[in-house]
Formats: sequence, C-alpha cells, structure tokens
Amino acid sequence: MLPDREKALFLLNEAYERNPGPWKDHSIVVAKCAYVISKQCDDMDEEKAYIIGLLHDIGRREGITNLSHVIDGYHYLMALGYDEAARICITHSFAIKDINTYIGNKDVSDVDLKEICDLIDGYEYDDYDTLIQLCDSIALPDKPVKIEMRMNDVKQRYGYYPSNKWNKHIEIKHYFENKSGLDIDFLEI
Repeated sequence: MLPDREKALFLLNEAYERNPGPWKDHSIVVAKCAYVISKQCDDMDEEKAYIIGLLHDIGRREGITNLSHVIDGYHYLMALGYDEAARICITHSFAIKDINTYIGNKDVSDVDLKEICDLIDGYEYDDYDTLIQLCDSIALPDKPVKIEMRMNDVKQRYGYYPSNKWNKHIEIKHYFENKSGLDIDFLEI
C-alpha cells in the first residue's frame, strides 16, 4: 500500500521539520527523476514512482544517521501501513544485495542489522526498486547530475565507493536508458 501524493508530501514535510537538511530537496529531485523516467516506460506507474521517490529517505526524520535511516524509514512506514514505500526505504541503498556495499557507518544494533540483511535477501527486486536506486544515484538536492559525478561526490565524502556497486549503478542506468529511451545523463525534470 502507498499513501497518495498529498499524504507523501505531508509526511516528507513533517519529517523535515523534525530533522531539517538537504535530504528533503534530494528526495524531491529523486521523486521528479523517477516520475520522468517511469512515465516513458509503458509498464510503470509514474505516480507510484514519484511517491516512493519522495519517501525513500523518510528515515532521516529520526536525525543525522547513516545505515539507521533505512531501517528507521522502514519501521515508520510499516507502522503507517505503507509497505510498498517501506520496502524502498530498505532497497534504495542496496543495488547489490550485500550489506558490505553500504557506504557509511553501520550505526544500527545487531538486531536491526540482521533485519536489514533478512529484508534485502527476501526481496525480489523489481523495476521500482532499481529505479529509485538509479534516481538516488543521480540526484543532488538541486538537480539531477551525471551518475559518475554523483558517485564521485559520495566517494569524496566517504573515502570509498565499492567498484561492484559503482558498476551495478551504471548497469541500472543503461537498463533504464534502453527501457525509457531517455539519456539519463541529461535528464530534465
């Protein structure tokens, strides 16, 4: 289940009031990118893509965290009954189903770490999971950028970017370029 766009925007704004930061604008850019790309794909719902893009980082409502934001967002949206959006809180950070590809601190308990791993392993990724992975990897707070630019930005901030994750994001980009007919490097939102 998903909230409608109005409710998703309300949740995003409420979360931003709890923890202001550039993550809100980043989430809006992710949503707009997801909308534009999915609209060009015959088998995708652009409204769903927009909503899950808005909510993918909703766990940031709990404060400045790293891995914790994925499980915090998952628990928050599950408690509201929005299982489809909750799923994206988990999958958006794992283009490769391997907890070791997470970039940043693993600031979660052992119980939460196991839950994240179990969820990742249990999901059969679909085009919505991979679309948000792609959009997350091209979205700055003010606009989409070339995927290499965004991944280099992350690499510079954290000191590394696993090569297998980098390659997977490039693969996803090519998949959606073929599927949508768009040049993702020059996406206009």
